[in-house]
Amino acid sequence: MTIKAITGMKDNLSPDIALWQAVEKTAREHFSKYFYEEIRTPLLEETSLFERGIGTETGVVKKEMYTFDDKGGDSVTLRPEGTASVVRAYIEHNIQRADPVTKFYYIGPMFRYERPQKGRLRQFHQIGVELFGATEPAADAEVIGMLDLFFQKVGVKNYELQINSLGCTECRVPFQKKLTDHLKSLAGELCADCQERITKNPMRVFDCKVEKCKEKLKAAPVLLDALCVPCKTHFDAVKSGLDAAQTKYIVNPRIARGLDYYQRTAFEFLSNDLGSQNAFAGGGRYDGLVKELGGPDVPAVGFALGMERLILLLGDKKPEVGGKKTYIVFMGSGTESPARKLAGELRAKGMTVEIDYAEKSMKAQLRRAGKYNFDYVIILGESELAKGVAQLKDYKTGEQKEVVFSSIASLF
Repeated sequence: MTIKAITGMKDNLSPDIALWQAVEKTAREHFSKYFYEEIRTPLLEETSLFERGIGTETGVVKKEMYTFDDKGGDSVTLRPEGTASVVRAYIEHNIQRADPVTKFYYIGPMFRYERPQKGRLRQFHQIGVELFGATEPAADAEVIGMLDLFFQKVGVKNYELQINSLGCTECRVPFQKKLTDHLKSLAGELCADCQERITKNPMRVFDCKVEKCKEKLKAAPVLLDALCVPCKTHFDAVKSGLDAAQTKYIVNPRIARGLDYYQRTAFEFLSNDLGSQNAFAGGGRYDGLVKELGGPDVPAVGFALGMERLILLLGDKKPEVGGKKTYIVFMGSGTESPARKLAGELRAKGMTVEIDYAEKSMKAQLRRAGKYNFDYVIILGESELAKGVAQLKDYKTGEQKEVVFSSIASLF
């Protein structure tokens, strides 16, 4: 019986993996320029972390988490998102004592049990950012602008940034009553999930993906029209910050993030190239989450992007590979040892070098060099070894010349 990967879990192999690596490398370099440091949290956490952090009434907690009792009888969950884990680590290690403003980024797999489809798997991967300790709208604008610039750097085309404000407790509570009254008049025309949301979390209806619900909700009141003065001032300042950075955006008053911890700024990056599931990144402000999970009252803002969807957007884009790839061909008595010594010298210089483990025919070795698009081929045969030279062939142009073997490493 052949064992295959679990449904919704995918192997990432060459040549696609090179694009994944290039995106991750760009993320690390780009975010570090904004003074972010990497954090790596466990894949497995206490279930209560996500129940408290994400919200017990969210679809993620109610339907999608991989939750089970471990051998000690404790309820544990494979992380379905990254923010709650980063906040837990922030609290556990008293990180706020070291610096009032702390910046993290993370890269890694998440897990949700949902119907697998294009760009959405049960094991999926995210790149995310969390900024703790800044209440200022300038922090929101910088985080959004940083992500927009990242997408430009990796080569994403044809996308749109949408922003909104989800307000705070002061303006959201009275608005929810108004929204609830409106939704009750539509109750029989909404999907079962939205009918349940009416009494438990009415703003969540704006996150519904069912077309008939989206159509019915076009006439529903929106929080953006009912913001309190501090929230309106904050949102206006975020927009001003994006304008100053020349970050293009559209205000969408119906953005409602799928997790409970968001307030004030919320945003999404969307692309029509992805079909109906068109969001590939999103985030916002979550000032109350650190306190909710037992830490100090520290403000925070962040985002997460889906790697699978980002890779789909990049399509056939080929990452730039640093350094030239060189294949060393050896043929005949006494040639293997010096060929392997040269391979070591070139690798020490940072070059990508391949050499066969057993002597094969010249034709077989050259065929393999061509198959994997090597830039150069170095050929060392018995006659070359006797003269202290080698043949250096540029595989892109076809030019071939004789070079002094002992000086080859200095040519690259």
